[in-house]
Amino acid sequence: MDKRTTAADVVSELRDGMTIGIGGWGSRRKPMALVREILRSPLRDLTLVTYGGPDAGLLCKYGKVKRLVYGFVSLDSIPLEPHFRKARQAGSFQASELDEGMLQWGLRAAAYRLPFLPTRAGLGSDVLRINPELRSVRSPYDDGEELVAMPALELDVALIHMNRADVRGNGQFLGPDLYFDDLFCLAAKRRFMSCEQIVPTEQFSKEGSIHTLRINRSMIDGVIETPGGAHFTECPPDYGRDEPFQKQYAVTAKDDAAWDEFKMRYLDVPEEEYQAAVKEASA
Repeated sequence: MDKRTTAADVVSELRDGMTIGIGGWGSRRKPMALVREILRSPLRDLTLVTYGGPDAGLLCKYGKVKRLVYGFVSLDSIPLEPHFRKARQAGSFQASELDEGMLQWGLRAAAYRLPFLPTRAGLGSDVLRINPELRSVRSPYDDGEELVAMPALELDVALIHMNRADVRGNGQFLGPDLYFDDLFCLAAKRRFMSCEQIVPTEQFSKEGSIHTLRINRSMIDGVIETPGGAHFTECPPDYGRDEPFQKQYAVTAKDDAAWDEFKMRYLDVPEEEYQAAVKEASA
């Protein structure tokens, strides 16, 4: 089955109030072209589940987020995402701040179709205090250990970005880590993957080992070929993080005029114009 589609068609499936999981990690291999398409849409009141980076910052800045479930929100070389910081300090969304392991466990519970999974992550910290809805569970075995009952993080939609994909929805990462993109897909009802390049299936073995083929066609409903689709986050070996662009973006959190100019040049335009503007700026 040919699962090729477009970012516009993907976003047309989304509805206000949906729970959307976004793969990648911080400022690394984020499906930013899909995020930018959401920014151009009228979507509102989203619950966003993410190991956050500029995806979370931009969606919060645009007022798209009702609830944010996250382990962190970072630009990596800039420790705290600045637009997220402003939105968090302003109380503009409901924050569910979790231990990184708890977030992974919640995705895994949803992938396994379980209501929760027990974990030690979060014990001895303030995570339980700031998330009073979380519950504990006692082991039914002789140890009787008390554990955190991490609820399943069920997603309506998952959005991920891979280096390579074929038309049937098999995906390949070529960088150092898959992160938890497979769990995001398995936890979701609908799953969409943007990629740097769509290739024949047999080409996968020429670029990476079997270890890099962790996204299979049963996990994906649509594939979008988008060269540069993770910019300005990194997507090695295709490209690194665009640090000058990221710094320019970060400045806009402190300067309204800079934000207006950045938004007009890079965000209020179609993706092809965004990519052209990025190339012009880096020339």
